[in-house]
Amino acid sequence: MLASIEGEAPATMPLPGPDSSGDELFRMGLLYSTGQGGAPLDYVSAHMLFNLAAMRGSLEAKVYRKELSAEMDPAEVADAQRQARQWLAQG
Repeated sequence: MLASIEGEAPATMPLPGPDSSGDELFRMGLLYSTGQGGAPLDYVSAHMLFNLAAMRGSLEAKVYRKELSAEMDPAEVADAQRQARQWLAQG
């Protein structure tokens, strides 16, 4: 889970800012979906980021979000959607 929501940021990962572009959010989602670049492997955070990226115009994020959803339980997808709403409310 991304720390901007719960206050437990991974020390090596920058948090997405409210002005992050769809492409920036998509790239961060890729890091979480693969556990690379200092990000923990975290499908919930990756889904949240892909969701936000899709809302900001990333067509690739829509594809990745759909593929990732197939790998997650419905409760995890719901958690990712809740986190995305919280992130938007903070911005």
